[in-house]
Amino acid sequence: MILCDIGNTSYHFQTPEKNYKEDVINFNPMDIKEKVYYISVNELVQKKLSSLENWVDISDAIDMSQYYSTMGKDRIVAMESVSNAVIVDAGSAITVDIVRENIFEGGFIFPGVNAMQETYKRISPALDYVLNFDVNLEKLPKNSQDAISYGVLKLLYNEVISYRLPIILTGGDAHVLQKIFHDASVDEALIFTGMKKLIIKL
Repeated sequence: MILCDIGNTSYHFQTPEKNYKEDVINFNPMDIKEKVYYISVNELVQKKLSSLENWVDISDAIDMSQYYSTMGKDRIVAMESVSNAVIVDAGSAITVDIVRENIFEGGFIFPGVNAMQETYKRISPALDYVLNFDVNLEKLPKNSQDAISYGVLKLLYNEVISYRLPIILTGGDAHVLQKIFHDASVDEALIFTGMKKLIIKL
């Protein structure tokens, strides 16, 4: 079985043998002749795939009644894979979604790591620092780098742990965030787990 999670910049594939990515601009989906089950947040790619019979969009299997219409399919499919968890997807944006007893309670969107750093840089060159994920969140800082890091990370940390649910980190910066969420688990295949559950409903 070939699964594919399509974002704005890449096709992320999972096969029985490996996980790999292909660039959205350069990859030609017609090169794959086997059946591919996919989700996509990329409208241009979606249009391209609609004419290919071997590419199967599994989003029709999603029960949208508990989600909102503008919500990314990747977030929804990730939630379909858990019953009780806070899912923190750390990509270009950090999305946080709460699932309790298989019900989506809501979520929020936080700037991604790079976006946060760029924000401070735009305020002033004197604030151009890389976030310190080893900052002590139990003690107020006394230097600029840690002050910026504390201000951003403490807010995110406090909100996420307030739901008192297991925390699952996924996305490109998941391992970085694990430095502040010490008890969280990292699951880079979370979306693919949700996709497999949805395929059964097709």
